[in-house]
Amino acid sequence: MSVPDYMQCAEDHQTVLVVVQPVGIVPEEQFFRVYKRIASVSQVSVRDSQRQLYIRYRHHYPPENNEWGDFQTHRKVVGLIAVTTCATPKEWPQTSERFHGQKEVYGATLYDSRLLVFGLQGDIAEQQRTDVAFYTSYDDCPDVERRVEDFVESIFIVLESKRLDRATDKSGDKIPLLCVPFEKKDFVGLDTDSRHYKKRCQGRMRKHVGDLCLQAGMLQDALVHYHMAVELLRSVNDFLWLGAALEGLCSASVIFHYPGGTAGKSTARKPSVSQAADAGKRHRPGAQEVLIDPGALTTNGINADTSTEIGRAKNCLSPEDIIEKYKEAISYYGKYKNAGVIELEACVKAVRVLAIQKRAMEASEFLQNAVYINLGQLSEEEKIQRYSVLSELYELIGFHRKSAFFKRVAAMQCVAPTIPEPGWRACYKLLLETLPGYSLSLDPKDFSKGTHRGWAAVQMRLLHELVYASRRMGNPGLSVRHLSFLLQTMLDFLSDQGQLCPLFCLFLSFFLSFFLSFFLSFFLSFFLSFFLSFFLSFFLSFFLSFFLSFFLSFFLSFFL
Repeated sequence: MSVPDYMQCAEDHQTVLVVVQPVGIVPEEQFFRVYKRIASVSQVSVRDSQRQLYIRYRHHYPPENNEWGDFQTHRKVVGLIAVTTCATPKEWPQTSERFHGQKEVYGATLYDSRLLVFGLQGDIAEQQRTDVAFYTSYDDCPDVERRVEDFVESIFIVLESKRLDRATDKSGDKIPLLCVPFEKKDFVGLDTDSRHYKKRCQGRMRKHVGDLCLQAGMLQDALVHYHMAVELLRSVNDFLWLGAALEGLCSASVIFHYPGGTAGKSTARKPSVSQAADAGKRHRPGAQEVLIDPGALTTNGINADTSTEIGRAKNCLSPEDIIEKYKEAISYYGKYKNAGVIELEACVKAVRVLAIQKRAMEASEFLQNAVYINLGQLSEEEKIQRYSVLSELYELIGFHRKSAFFKRVAAMQCVAPTIPEPGWRACYKLLLETLPGYSLSLDPKDFSKGTHRGWAAVQMRLLHELVYASRRMGNPGLSVRHLSFLLQTMLDFLSDQGQLCPLFCLFLSFFLSFFLSFFLSFFLSFFLSFFLSFFLSFFLSFFLSFFLSFFLSFFLSFFL
């Protein structure tokens, strides 16, 4: 897996992934209008149940990331919603074929799919189909949200059947070994009857069932399965999957402790279990949470009467233990060079949790580790995204100057020598956003004589970069403004040579602008006067010669 999702958070482990994509030629504005309405259905209450199903939508998802779906089920694309425009019935066969081709991309993991067709009318549009919805136009589609809810409920039915199938104890059957893509070649020729191999299979399957329980809204069951998976995987030193089981345990505990989420979203999520009575205990160190014994598990979840099991095991981690388990999981991921994306995303999730706990120094340690994670060859756009996200996370924990540093690095990456068309406007915009982090304002009124905030050397360097970026943008007036501001506010901190440099640049800018304007106006007036005088003399000589010749010919003819 080579494409990290920097927006991941711990509560994403309980979501199912649905991809929404256009099929054929769909206007971008219309597609995102529909996508926004689809994405509004992010939480669905399951009928005849108290459980909630959470959905995460993406309009682009790399197929290679889908191959890690057995490792962590929230990475698996289980639903596909295609949006298309079809004007005439003749286009329908081709549209249908494209839709089936789109399904084949994620076909191995899809639970269900839907096609939303806009613009088609007639007999085809009047057919009643569960997987296709027809609308006359993008403005006339009132029941899109209801159809998405029905679609999500169908996904839940398949999810629940898979959970029940995997959770059922099949002692007589051989448990399959779940693998990540790079492991498959390592297990060829192993003894499948050894005790070590069977424990590995059991531990990985337990972890997988824990993921399915978490997605199906069964938080307590998920905690039990994760604990059992940790014990099994630790006994066979299966470090990669042990890290995944620990991360799943952390995610389930975060969901319990912080039902509002850690991503800073405006709409808080509802708790997955009844927690109102224990709200006072939730953040006390050592509080007993979700104390369920594995013996209380059944295929339908935890037994209703679990009062006798309270106190036997502490399955939900405390807020302090969550961070310790994250550290342990990340250390296991670090043993595998192919798990760099998983390690990076785990660091990001831990930082978001620590930001809520207001533990900034520990969060900075996770971010420092994320900086040095090697993800191989990244494109320039991916580097810009990475540095921008690091900047946002440092801002989240209150490290404003560190945030400004990484935003400045992202700005410089926008104009890297390897980019064919450097984005100087994007560079200038990002540089402006770094100003508050360096205690710098472009308003001269904010500067008073004798007092100065921030590092003057860094501020002068940033102003020089703003001058250069604005000049490369083709805006010399803006660069002159920044140069004059630099002289007005930073003159006391400039050396003699440093003072001469901006003065010279400022003088050169004024001189060049004056010289160019004078040169152009002079030569323009010269050429205009030259051409005008030439044409006037030509016409005058022509008329004079014509008049004289006519007069002479007339005079001569009269006398001769």
